[in-house]
Amino acid sequence: MKNSIFDLGDVFNYISKYLRSISTKGVYIVLLLVYAYKDIDTPAWAKRIIIGALAYFVSPIDSIPDLTPFIGMTDDLGVLSFGLVTIACYIDNEIKIKAKEQLMKFMGNKVDESNLLEVDSWL
Repeated sequence: MKNSIFDLGDVFNYISKYLRSISTKGVYIVLLLVYAYKDIDTPAWAKRIIIGALAYFVSPIDSIPDLTPFIGMTDDLGVLSFGLVTIACYIDNEIKIKAKEQLMKFMGNKVDESNLLEVDSWL
């Protein structure tokens, strides 16, 4: 029985499927949000923001505009970024490390650290 709304395996499978269509920053933001959601210290109000941001990201209603190169994913990245910045005080070093480790598993050595540092600077 699942103990939360998000099963990490399901989220990771979804990310793997769409890795080619979203940027390294986008994947890192999603991973930060997922790990923040799973953290016991994250309050309920912050978890609701995370659910909203991730639901918008995976929403099939939004999939047609995402077919437009660059412009289609901008709204998704905007919503994810807004969600991340809103709950930034609950993103600690442990969450960042977990997200970076998982990102490396997804993308191998193809990760530009400057993208990750830029996202980290928002926190």
